[in-house]
Amino acid sequence: MATIKQVAERAGVSVATVSRVLNDNGYVQLNTRKKVEDAINQLGYVPNEVARSLYKKESRLVGLLLPDITNPFFPEMARGVEDELQKEGFYLLFGNSDESLERELNYIQTFVQNNVVGLISATNLADKINYENLPIPTVFLDRGSQSEYSVYSDGFEGGRMAAIEMIKRGSRKLTVLKGPAYVLPAQERFQGSIEVLAQSDVDFQVISMNSLSFQEGLSKAQEIFEKFPDTDGIIASNDITATAILHKALSIGKVIPNDVQIIGFDDIQQSSLLFPSLSTIRQPIYDMGREAAKLLIKLIKKQAVEKSHIKLDVSYVNRNTTRKVR
Repeated sequence: MATIKQVAERAGVSVATVSRVLNDNGYVQLNTRKKVEDAINQLGYVPNEVARSLYKKESRLVGLLLPDITNPFFPEMARGVEDELQKEGFYLLFGNSDESLERELNYIQTFVQNNVVGLISATNLADKINYENLPIPTVFLDRGSQSEYSVYSDGFEGGRMAAIEMIKRGSRKLTVLKGPAYVLPAQERFQGSIEVLAQSDVDFQVISMNSLSFQEGLSKAQEIFEKFPDTDGIIASNDITATAILHKALSIGKVIPNDVQIIGFDDIQQSSLLFPSLSTIRQPIYDMGREAAKLLIKLIKKQAVEKSHIKLDVSYVNRNTTRKVR
């Protein structure tokens, strides 16, 4: 990676002159500026944004804290955040907390030490001491609907949709996967499904999950098909666990959707590529990221905020793991 000294040598100027061009600070003759810009392009020089922010006493850095980057849901959300921030001239620093309170705290401290001007956090720990008295504005994304500033989707309505679609399509012995207690959206989805099922004439049972991972989904699928072999519909906590259930069902000879219907939640890109393709409740994942970035930019710029809690609609996506409506 090229250095500012190498740029100066290539352009035949001093390091101070290169610095003035980079920071647009002080007078530089047009022909000299062009030499510096040509040298930057030729060498592929990328200025250190942290150093520039300290020099100019202003920052264009924003921190993004995600709980599990291996879940395809979060990279799509992060892309929405990044695209919106870049439109406004901000840059992203990223951290993966891996659902660990200690790692989350370490990343928050690192963000602050690197002079970020704002933080977007898709955390399960929004009510914890980590976020008390932070010197920067913070927006909670997906998992912090009770926080001061947050962007999330209507998980409760999504859970209701999943149960209604199952009943409409003929399932009468349902299993509902209940996501981990520490994941607020998973609890909201579960509560929505249970509200509908409790008022219906179908039989249903609940299986609790410790995580939203593929391996946990496989384990719970095994439990479902052993304990409740006549289950004819499964409402999963997310698309990852729904994928694991589909995998297990096919491996033991179940015909999908005739024997068992499956509905996921999220509509990650991989859901349409499965065979059979996964019916699911769609969250506007990319748009959630964009809205969180828009809200944070307003806070950074001290602009008026019309809505501090932004709840986006969800929708049912009909694919091949559910039957036709009877």
